[in-house]
Amino acid sequence: MKKNLVTAVLMTIATTVLLGILYPLLVTGLAQLVFPKQANGELIHGKDEVVIGSRLIGQPFSGPGYFHSRPSAAGAAGYDASASGGSNLGPTNAQLITRVNGDVAKLQAENPGVPIPVDLVTTSASGLDPDISPAAAEFQIRRVAAERKIPEAEVARLVQENSENRQWGFLGEPRVHVLELNIALDARYGRLAKK
Repeated sequence: MKKNLVTAVLMTIATTVLLGILYPLLVTGLAQLVFPKQANGELIHGKDEVVIGSRLIGQPFSGPGYFHSRPSAAGAAGYDASASGGSNLGPTNAQLITRVNGDVAKLQAENPGVPIPVDLVTTSASGLDPDISPAAAEFQIRRVAAERKIPEAEVARLVQENSENRQWGFLGEPRVHVLELNIALDARYGRLAKK
């Protein structure tokens, strides 16, 4: 009995050190050597190397002169990385229907008669999706161009320049990274004053 207890304790210590300390250090070290940008969260830096976001985590934009992200159900105010997740509201839930109808009404007022891309009124599973579809970006061109007083064709060209195709030609969907598009918008046409 005593021999089995000693063996069990030694195995627990050995596996804890091996799998709880050495293996994570090895994997972290390899990630830092081979994929440093990805291992550090694909951070996006602005002026003076200040971190302004991540390529992996979405953030809200509400000003009319900027492209807006998908709605988020992550946390009370949305886009809370510590509370990632969807709302889990079913399609017949009154709260979900009210929110979607409100978003649809607001978007229809913005672009009357134009079909609304579904990703502008639905949340992603994580609530932190940094991308929108090219159709969702195109839907917002009129508002952004009007607010910035620039031709719609120029904004459309900027959307096209910042659109990404499927990874390796077959994985995922075409997409536009909202933060990077808004950074490109500011770089080309100047930063808007907060209202």
